[in-house]
Amino acid sequence: MDVSTQQVVSVGASLIPFLEHDDANRALMGANMQRQAVPTLRADKPLVGTGMERAVAVDSGVTAVAKRGGVVQYVDASRIVIKVNEDEMYPGEAGIDIYNLTKYTRSNQNTCINQMPCVSLGEPVERGDVLADGPSTDLGELALGQNMRVAFMPWNGYNFEDSILVSERVVQEDRFTTSTFRNWRVCPVTPSWGQKRSPLTSRTWVKLRSPNWMNPVSFILVRK
Repeated sequence: MDVSTQQVVSVGASLIPFLEHDDANRALMGANMQRQAVPTLRADKPLVGTGMERAVAVDSGVTAVAKRGGVVQYVDASRIVIKVNEDEMYPGEAGIDIYNLTKYTRSNQNTCINQMPCVSLGEPVERGDVLADGPSTDLGELALGQNMRVAFMPWNGYNFEDSILVSERVVQEDRFTTSTFRNWRVCPVTPSWGQKRSPLTSRTWVKLRSPNWMNPVSFILVRK
């Protein structure tokens, strides 16, 4: 039986580097806040980690993991085909493993679940290797945030107390931008006065003839 020193803490706490040097209250806050992280558009794995990042990413189930070893025969944005090694093939089978990736699916928290391949054509893979990254994973490792250059210094009072000042480049490059999904179901009907009215109470959907700078057909939500 194997025993690890990281088993005495939770999964969230085991992802905090230099945990033994942190205040207990701050470590508790950091471990709980990791559960509230939303996936960024481009994940960036941490430069400093604890070694648990890969285990958490694989065990979370958001990544595509190779069931058997082989060679990547085909790969695109939505599918990965693996030619299985001969010594791992079952008798009478073709020896082809196909992994269909999840593309732009809404999660229960309205975040985006999108798997992206991290292998290339002709690359050999082993059993357990990560074939595609999911949300908040980068090259098979957990990536909740971004690697940023920080400085502890006053800046004209803009970072007073607990305020944080970020550069304009962070916003332009969408370093911390995330995407959310919302499903809206509209069932408009046409009453005698000509407006598009939905069955929802206190909400009226009005269909407009759009100018050139708008979409051809738009619905404006009018709240009463």
